[in-house]
Amino acid sequence: MSVTKKDLTQEAISLEDKYGAHNYHPLPVVLTKGDGVYVWDVEGKKYYDFLSAYSAVNQGHCHPKIVNALVAQSQKLALTSRAFHNDMLGKYEKFASEYFGFDKLLPMNTGAEAVETALKICRRWAYEVKGIPENEAQIIVCTNNFHGRTTTIISFSNDPVAREHFGPYTQGFIKIEYDSLKALEETLKKNNNIAGFLVEPIQGEAGVYVPSDDYLKEAKALCEAHNVLFIADEVQTGIARTGRLLATCGNCNCANKDCSGTPEVKPDILILGKAMSGGAYPVSAVLANDAVMKVITPGSHGSTFGGNPVAAAVAMAALEVVKDEHLADNAYTLGEVFRNELNNYIEESNIVKLVRGKGLLNAIVINDAEDSDTAWKICLRLRDHGLLAKPTHGNIIRFAPPLVMTEAQLRDCIAIIIKTLREFE
Repeated sequence: MSVTKKDLTQEAISLEDKYGAHNYHPLPVVLTKGDGVYVWDVEGKKYYDFLSAYSAVNQGHCHPKIVNALVAQSQKLALTSRAFHNDMLGKYEKFASEYFGFDKLLPMNTGAEAVETALKICRRWAYEVKGIPENEAQIIVCTNNFHGRTTTIISFSNDPVAREHFGPYTQGFIKIEYDSLKALEETLKKNNNIAGFLVEPIQGEAGVYVPSDDYLKEAKALCEAHNVLFIADEVQTGIARTGRLLATCGNCNCANKDCSGTPEVKPDILILGKAMSGGAYPVSAVLANDAVMKVITPGSHGSTFGGNPVAAAVAMAALEVVKDEHLADNAYTLGEVFRNELNNYIEESNIVKLVRGKGLLNAIVINDAEDSDTAWKICLRLRDHGLLAKPTHGNIIRFAPPLVMTEAQLRDCIAIIIKTLREFE
């Protein structure tokens, strides 16, 4: 019996279903190849990737400069652990520290690891520098946050799916409303044991919620006034995704050709991941100045793979691509086009309530209940028309294509999206 292409799809999905833990609910498409803004499935069908592995593939799939760095370093030296020095780590730490404007970098592998690292740095700083009594430090977080799914992180999540039956939960966190300076100020005033404020510049997983224009700037000022560390989780919003090198840069272009040199908001601790490697390798990092990072001493934190030579080579190449190809500028320009065109459509739409976002991190809100399957059905139809996206929180569809996309490609994608939405009007 001959094996059809449809059989290949079903076989791959069935293998995952039988042998893999069911901790994801993927769109039913099986990908086998990627190049730039495109991916191909096992049946040979070509798609626009409009999710970019949750913004990990900002530089496009299989960027040759990044792949070449990965291959070359892998063939030379892949891993030493941190028991010994290697000749790539220092170069990477210097490169990335200067690139983002910090004194030091602590290398890790995944976004959740980087968040956990930042929390540990913040707590130790609270005890050793600020003088908070041992085990009494509190860290402020925001409702509807997403910082990962480790035990500590889900302890301050309000997503029941992520939390249910995973307790007991880690203490030491205070949740306040996102984009509320009043809530932040009141909490800081009434509690002397606040060590830090952990915040996403844009809440991506929650549905691409963009805060008020002055929120981050004013929140940082409040933190400074109360001697509290401002911790920015830019795992998803960083590396040019929002039209700036970092979402906290505001109107500054940082590493781009129009750089003013002064970011609007500089975090005390910056958390990065995902596109630090262009999707080619797990790379994350925490950056801070000496006054904060000095609290980390031998044995207080570590990772066998964190800072390995391959990660260092890949991250430097990935960051060079962002600067050399002006990806932040491209994201800014194309983001304006995307929202303008979608807003024009929404004026006459019954199926879409609004579009929101910054740069090429955007979302549309479907005019249906949060527990409906309309957004899922729209994503299935988008797939049929050659574009891959995924719902978040039921009635929201997140759109985040690779930043190497051209305007012609973007307009083609907009046409596909509008054509698909019209089928649901």
